[in-house]
Amino acid sequence: MSRSIVPDLARRVVWFVTGSQGLYGEETLRQVAEQSRRIADELGASSDVPVTVVWRPVLTDTDAIRRMALEANADDDVVGVIAWMHTFSPAKMWIAGLDALRKPLLHLHTQANVELPWSEIDFDFMNLNQAAHGDREFGYIQARLGVARTTVVGHVSDPRVTARVGTWARAACGWAAVRSLKLARFGDNMRYVAVTEGDKTEAELRFGVSVNTWAVNELAEAVDGAADADVDALVAEYEELYDVVPELRAGGDRHESLRYGARIELGLRSFLEAGGFGAFTTTFEDLGALRQLPGLAVQRLMADGYGFGAEGDWKTAVLVRAAKVMGAGLPGGASLMEDYTYDLVPGDEKILGAHMLEVCPTLTTQRPRLEIHPLGIGGREDPVRLVFDADPGEGVVVALSDMRERFRLTANVVDVIPLPEPLPKLPVARAVWKPRPDFATSAAAWLTAVGAHHTVLSTAVGAAAFEDFAEMARTELLLIDEGTTLRGFRNEVRWNAAYYRLAQGL
Repeated sequence: MSRSIVPDLARRVVWFVTGSQGLYGEETLRQVAEQSRRIADELGASSDVPVTVVWRPVLTDTDAIRRMALEANADDDVVGVIAWMHTFSPAKMWIAGLDALRKPLLHLHTQANVELPWSEIDFDFMNLNQAAHGDREFGYIQARLGVARTTVVGHVSDPRVTARVGTWARAACGWAAVRSLKLARFGDNMRYVAVTEGDKTEAELRFGVSVNTWAVNELAEAVDGAADADVDALVAEYEELYDVVPELRAGGDRHESLRYGARIELGLRSFLEAGGFGAFTTTFEDLGALRQLPGLAVQRLMADGYGFGAEGDWKTAVLVRAAKVMGAGLPGGASLMEDYTYDLVPGDEKILGAHMLEVCPTLTTQRPRLEIHPLGIGGREDPVRLVFDADPGEGVVVALSDMRERFRLTANVVDVIPLPEPLPKLPVARAVWKPRPDFATSAAAWLTAVGAHHTVLSTAVGAAAFEDFAEMARTELLLIDEGTTLRGFRNEVRWNAAYYRLAQGL
């Protein structure tokens, strides 16, 4: 009954465009076309690049470049454009096209050959293979126009190049998903909490996401309307996929609680599907007629690719949705996360991350346990939930904050580690990590950056994908990683404050 809404990234398209000019004659342009097609085919054949790379005819004049940009904008399947100046393409030809382009741009600074055939080089060869300065001309006009772009340098036979292009392509897919995202809020954000607030109108202008509220009792009606036969089938699916504790199984004392958890999933899923939503929020302070705080249902919907934010935190729900799309097909996962508490043993500091119920099972390859326990807040029946430990490995935690005149992304590269000891009395899904470069620097930098306490934890895509995403969104990103120093980070925050205010104009 699980239905993934993570798109097949192979169905997303990136155009490969090549710049030249008519000065060199038909024979040179024919060679440019042949060689650029080979580069595009090599990119498209790489397992690092998840999208379909489509080669486009060589561009040699202003009108063709402008039309390419407008056609890319109008094609919903196109998530981005890769541009390469094989020869010298006078940059003034690109002004109208770059000004019109609204899809993410990657500038690939490469050339057709890896090694130079030194003894055979003549001026015909030099005329054909002049990306070294053709791309510099293109880089100049991009910088002059203030074009948001990612630059990748190297030959496509280098795995580092294809990996970097693949990361950008994943970010472009995440950006495309956010641009068309509809997000349903069931209730408002948690009362008196500052960080979950935000300007939803500005978010639609900046990111494209539509954020609106629906009454919780509309959801409750959908939950109550779930058919018994569908509940039976979903409970059977739970028992197949998870280690269900005996009290929740058929004949157990709490089996009805599991059936109600299944009703919540069925009702919530049907509501989201009917409205075309790709993300949602809930809050334990507004449950209406719901008998349980949604836990299991939220976990499973996140596993299917939905974005989610707790306590009405729609900004985190947006990030979770973006991370789900960017990480499609990769090992690891993405989930709502919260820094809960610290282990402050000197030299071995760790962070225990969790939430009340809603942590996505894509963070583990182990078989989760399906359990029921009191929640202590919310004033409803004991909710069902999946309990598991996140797999060890590299990850990144990312928060989105509203800074009044702009949005800011804050990211911290972390190392998720095995639980140092069992947690038999903590009946929620959890992750333990060590932040880079170290705990004290990381925590101080996060607080300096006004980083939120809700994040997305991604173990599928890393910081580079979020950096590309931020560039596409023209949104500030502050990165805390192994190279971070607190002095340098504080300066970056100060410099960014000036830059982003000036960049918006008067």
